[in-house]
Amino acid sequence: MADRKLFGTDGIRGVANAQLTPQLAMQLGQSAAAVLASEHPRPRVLIACDTRQSGDMLEAALAAGFSSAGCDVELLGVLPTPALAWLVREGDVQLGAMISASHNPAPDNGIKLFSGSGSKLSDATEAQIESGLHHPERLSEVCQAITGDRVGRIVRRDPQEAVKPYLEALLQQVSVDLTGMKLALDTAHGAMYQVAPAAFAALGMTPPVLFAKPDGMNINLNCGSTHLEALKEYVVANGLDLGIAFDGDGDRCLLVGPEGQMLDGDFILYLCSRYLPAYASEQAVVATVMSNLGLEKALQSQDRQLLRTAVGDRYVLETMQSEGFLLGGEQSGHIIFGDIQVTGDGLLTALQTLQAIQRSGKSLPELLTEVQTCPQLLKNVVVESHWQRHWHEHSGFQTEIANAEHQLADTGRLLIRASGTEPKLRVMAEGTDGALVEQVVNHLVHYIQEEMVSH
Repeated sequence: MADRKLFGTDGIRGVANAQLTPQLAMQLGQSAAAVLASEHPRPRVLIACDTRQSGDMLEAALAAGFSSAGCDVELLGVLPTPALAWLVREGDVQLGAMISASHNPAPDNGIKLFSGSGSKLSDATEAQIESGLHHPERLSEVCQAITGDRVGRIVRRDPQEAVKPYLEALLQQVSVDLTGMKLALDTAHGAMYQVAPAAFAALGMTPPVLFAKPDGMNINLNCGSTHLEALKEYVVANGLDLGIAFDGDGDRCLLVGPEGQMLDGDFILYLCSRYLPAYASEQAVVATVMSNLGLEKALQSQDRQLLRTAVGDRYVLETMQSEGFLLGGEQSGHIIFGDIQVTGDGLLTALQTLQAIQRSGKSLPELLTEVQTCPQLLKNVVVESHWQRHWHEHSGFQTEIANAEHQLADTGRLLIRASGTEPKLRVMAEGTDGALVEQVVNHLVHYIQEEMVSH
């Protein structure tokens, strides 16, 4: 199988019009269509985007690529990733394309593809598509034969109308009483800015909504699930029960407690696995190598197992499906409720978590004591692109890693990995000794900066 160099853990990403150009987007559409054509003579494709200014440019290029290769394309405009995934799965659709860089800043953008089942493409399929990108002249030759009525049509749908079936289906799946609850939403100036308030309005609540005025360049800017400071301040200042924060494309969610506590994906997984009937009888929860040891120990206390996967909700889903479990997710807030969705869904996660809290019959402070989080520290280091791909070949760094693992011994663990979306190495350690964890991470970060970064 060909290597995947363009595709990371969540599609193709880069600075829009620099690494992620209109030419690349058009060729991606053509190559994906060529892969689909072997099974579908005239594939149907849905395209959605978040609120980035570059989304229109990439949408036009991607749609041109698909239609020039014989696909019929529907443009849905600004929609959350999980809404697109659901619409692909429930319709007679062969592929979905989401134009978004998720939690990244506005100059970045990305394209992630969904199969007709609504799930992200397999590594093998992505590699097949990427192989086509290495031979644009062949793509051009294939498309030149598509003329006349074989050229695909492009139509635009109203986003508010397109999202209605998704919202209706979602609200039918979740039973939560919001009476008396005091909440606030942070939609990160992103794809949830209209959809999340509409969902809560349908449930009889009009909570204050922060960061819901996208201008094309303010997505995720000091807001959303990766920048909780403003939401924490708002929740505490206004005496609210909870704050709910989405990321730019709406496929993840984190919560903030009444005292400004962050409720991350690990805590959400624990709550939903214990207090929601659909998952309470399962023997395991699926999470990634990033999940805290505290979650693992909390599940063990319930005679349950934590199954760990590589980072990326696609790998969580693959393990859930292969092992037959319904609940899985990431510490970052990508949570998959396999009986309802096949991708992370921030809105579904928020509603399920509210339901779990209600069903527990306990206060949030009581629930927080059920998961004893181990000290964990994660630092990201920008590195040369060569070392991002080949850090495991750096002999000196491997020696430093071995020394760090020896220091942690049986009290903790170390995880080094390359980012799948940015030119960075991620260094994470956790253990019972917080001071040692910090020492280990800081030493490795310093080594990387000295040995693997241009000066």
